[in-house]
Amino acid sequence: MSKCTGDIQAFYREVDRLVSCAVKNLPGQLACARGCSSCCIDDITVFAIEAENIRAHFPALLRDGVPHTRGACAFLDDRGACRIYLQRPYVCRTQGMPLRWHEQLESGDYVEMRDICQLNEPTAIPLEELSEECCWAIGPSEAELSAMQLTAAGNRCRIGLRSLFMHPSPDTD
Repeated sequence: MSKCTGDIQAFYREVDRLVSCAVKNLPGQLACARGCSSCCIDDITVFAIEAENIRAHFPALLRDGVPHTRGACAFLDDRGACRIYLQRPYVCRTQGMPLRWHEQLESGDYVEMRDICQLNEPTAIPLEELSEECCWAIGPSEAELSAMQLTAAGNRCRIGLRSLFMHPSPDTD
């Protein structure tokens, strides 16, 4: 295993740990499960370091398999399950979570924004009232992943997931 692959594995373990902690604070409120793929959209790009991790773990799938039809993630199977779940990219590991981030207003002030998959919209506590511990903070992990990519390759190159397959699906241009 290369150092980059080891770094990305450690990063994924930490992201999974943090997501798990947040999910524990939302018992029964997240509907995400095997086959729930409404967040698994097409044209997702990942840093090259994540693409290399997928290539390292799934050479046969990428060589012999075909991507899912356009409109959904290339790595979904015919039942909507992820074919690379254990090595799925960062963005996939946090999908469905209540997300929070800060945006700067024209006044220069910052305001917290929140969003969540409509299938996971909390019913017990409104999204805007969830504690910070129940939400995934957008920014810190993305910055860490970007820094890993920069260290590994000297750039912030992103690669489309669909492009990892050697054989395009029949509906591909």
